Amino acid sequence: MYIIIVGLGGIGRNLAAISIDHGASVVVIDQDESRCSEILEEYDVLAIAGNATNKSVLEDAGIDRADALVATTSDDAVNLMTCWLAKSFEVPNVVSIVNQKEHSDFFKQVGIIISENPDELVAGRLYYWVDNPKMQQLASIPGGTIFEVMAEEGAPIIDREIRDMDVRDFVIIAIRRAGAELIIPTGDVRIRPNDTLTVFTKKETEKDAVKALNAQLKKIS
Repeated sequence: MYIIIVGLGGIGRNLAAISIDHGASVVVIDQDESRCSEILEEYDVLAIAGNATNKSVLEDAGIDRADALVATTSDDAVNLMTCWLAKSFEVPNVVSIVNQKEHSDFFKQVGIIISENPDELVAGRLYYWVDNPKMQQLASIPGGTIFEVMAEEGAPIIDREIRDMDVRDFVIIAIRRAGAELIIPTGDVRIRPNDTLTVFTKKETEKDAVKALNAQLKKIS
């Protein structure tokens, strides 16, 4: 994969590292020359110091042969213009960070895949883990999240069957019981204390899923 990453903040740098680890050819663009110099010292990338809203900068980056472009700057106007240009070059996959929710529709109208306000997403996720110390995220995948949560002794669902659970916002994909026994969940499986449930939820229903799980798996005070 030939991928162009615009912006060398924390997200852009980490994305570059992950892309390289997966064998992608990476080009990074940032207006800050020092950031470009720093990433060249760490990774085998092509780094271009310039403004990605400038068509010639994108051409220097090889936009005509790019498989994907990801805009990660903190400026939504820059991200939107860059992605619009990438679309005009018919880049197959165009993705962007959207820092302010009210700008999301602009990106969607242009047909850009978006990830809304990364700081807010991280903050929200941290709160979930603080409020639910027995919950552990396993993976974040396009469109959803897989995580584990433990059923506490005295919780409402203990000794009841899975079919009795409210699972509108999530799917139970596995249960691990004490002694490392792995259970494939079916409707007649009963939840026992300290069972660890592996759960999948869509990103847009994650908050509701966490609330539903807490209501059923946490001990009643």
